[in-house]
Amino acid sequence: MPAPLYFRHASSLEHDTGSHPEGANRIPAIERQLERREWLGYERREAPAVDQAVLTAVHPERYVESVRLMSERGGGYFDPDTMASAGSYEAALHGAGGACAMVDALVAGETGVAFAGLRPPGHHAESERAMGFCLFNNVAVAARHALDSLGVTRVFVLDWDVHHGNGTNDIFHSSRQVLFASIHQSPLYPGSGPLSDVGSGDGEGFTINLPVPPESQERDWLSLVEHVAMPAARAFRPELILVSAGFDAHRADPLASCRLEAGSFVEMARHVAALGRDCGAPVGMCLEGGYDLAALAESTAATLEAVVGADLPGSVELDPRAERAVDQVGTYWAL
Repeated sequence: MPAPLYFRHASSLEHDTGSHPEGANRIPAIERQLERREWLGYERREAPAVDQAVLTAVHPERYVESVRLMSERGGGYFDPDTMASAGSYEAALHGAGGACAMVDALVAGETGVAFAGLRPPGHHAESERAMGFCLFNNVAVAARHALDSLGVTRVFVLDWDVHHGNGTNDIFHSSRQVLFASIHQSPLYPGSGPLSDVGSGDGEGFTINLPVPPESQERDWLSLVEHVAMPAARAFRPELILVSAGFDAHRADPLASCRLEAGSFVEMARHVAALGRDCGAPVGMCLEGGYDLAALAESTAATLEAVVGADLPGSVELDPRAERAVDQVGTYWAL
């Protein structure tokens, strides 16, 4: 069995956000925890910079240039939440490039599981707009690369960050090649992602939004994963599985109010791993949010251990919220 892969790059530390919650200290916190656990058998690889043609398949050249110029000027704010420093453009290139290199390795069969431990995060970035701490949409760029260049025809993206992955949602809104599922707290930034948003045009039904209220517990999340997201994904039969792995639904996180524990992410990772085995699809994960350093480090390490394991996930009851989602999503998928 090939070793799982962990993609990293020193430029992640050069995206200087000062006292911002999405700070450079997130990466060392994760890596110290992994070092204590002998990296869980993951082989570490340097994340390359993304090829410009790959990047501009998602983000128009004029937008990419605006990020470069902002960094060259020494930095500044794209909006009140989203900033760049002198090192941010380089970090963002390696963030997207690491996600693409991860997909290259997965599709080539070099490994069945990989993680991109890079920043800035990506899932809020729209095709022409930086927002929500994100500059380039790493998962979307990687998925587009797999579809355009690697012969993949179906990609499942699961976004379990506590904030809705609006950028990924919108980039693939009308595509049948990507099944996008997001579980997220609502109301919460950025205010998008209602259950009624199911995609558009040819992609109607290929967007699955599963909002949960503040104070939601593990059982609320896992009911949606088990009874909605996983059955739809199995019907879709992905050739590649990507996870926007945010850990800010943890009860200790300062930016949201869900009540997950590290073990909750373990259960979601087990569901993803089982899906990958059932469909013969490799699994790649990109770091998104998570702003309590201890919770982030513990949850990431637990997830990386679980996703390479063979343990089956547990089962929870179909709760009323998941039942409503089954009725909605079942219009398009046999749940």
